[in-house]
Amino acid sequence: QVQLVESGGGLVQAGGSLRLSCAASERTFSRYTMGWFRQAPGKEREFVAALTWSGGNTYYVNSVKGRFTISRDNAKNTGYLQMNSLKVEDTAVYYCEAGPVVVAPTITNQYPYWGQGTQVTVSS
Repeated sequence: QVQLVESGGGLVQAGGSLRLSCAASERTFSRYTMGWFRQAPGKEREFVAALTWSGGNTYYVNSVKGRFTISRDNAKNTGYLQMNSLKVEDTAVYYCEAGPVVVAPTITNQYPYWGQGTQVTVSS
């Protein structure tokens, strides 16, 4: 059972930056596809970004392309989401998800492991 712990959220003004981290409890994380999802109040969880275990394939929702970058350091069992040029509409709880066999990385129910989330609040 892999445990994921997100950190790095907080309150930031529009236009600012944050870097989220996702620390995994097992080294097997290095062979997993990982994804970041977010859920705003009253809305469903939505896909943000995903990255295959080798780093060879990345996926982004259109609304964050050019602003967010997903990455990972397999030696540290940690994934990251660098968020620049933040907008008020990026406000949400951000979740890290991971799994060994993920056919559709942009869909949340494809991942067997996920963390508790970290709050990101962007003020105007």
